[in-house]
Amino acid sequence: MIDKRVYDFDAALEGMKDGATIMSAGFGAAGAPQELLEAVLDRGYRDLVIISNNAGEGERGLIKLLKERRIAKVICSFPTSSNSEITKELYSAGLLELEIVPQGTMSERMRAGGAGIGGFYTRTSVNTPLAEGKEVRNIDGDDYVLEYPLKAEFAFIKAREADRWGNLTYNLSARGFGPTMAMAAETTIVQVDRFVELGEIDPEQVITPGIYVDRVMEVEAS
Repeated sequence: MIDKRVYDFDAALEGMKDGATIMSAGFGAAGAPQELLEAVLDRGYRDLVIISNNAGEGERGLIKLLKERRIAKVICSFPTSSNSEITKELYSAGLLELEIVPQGTMSERMRAGGAGIGGFYTRTSVNTPLAEGKEVRNIDGDDYVLEYPLKAEFAFIKAREADRWGNLTYNLSARGFGPTMAMAAETTIVQVDRFVELGEIDPEQVITPGIYVDRVMEVEAS
């Protein structure tokens, strides 16, 4: 019987280690898997590589990991938020490696990682510092920058509903990068607002099919 539900953070984070690469979903604070990230903090893991749209929001999750110096590198589109300068401070002090990737390019790099595509050319970042050191090819008179896939050992995702097979629905913009990250990671771990029975989710409403999900844990909103 397929049952991907787990009932504590130790089971959810099985296989986690220092230096792990984690894709962390969310669009700002919406859809951010804060409890999973803080469980990583509580268990002392460090030297992490984080791939996320933004490097934290507010005072939870990624921000906490950054403040505790548990993150070695961040790959993101937006390194600072309106109420936090911690990423900038750590980077300026030489304590954090930072790779800035345009938002659409980052999404496509993750999709390429999940789809088994070796790379792609894009006009985004042509003639900017973000293209420095990268291959540029002229195609039909326009320059394109070669970008490589993004993959990770773990994807942390927050979803609204899940059944025991791991089929997921999301709350509005909280779906953000979750579906793409689930495809691009070796192990996909989901914190979900509530479990439902098989068949309760209309197949047409499934956003992330369970084939891309490894573990699901019900977490009360806090």
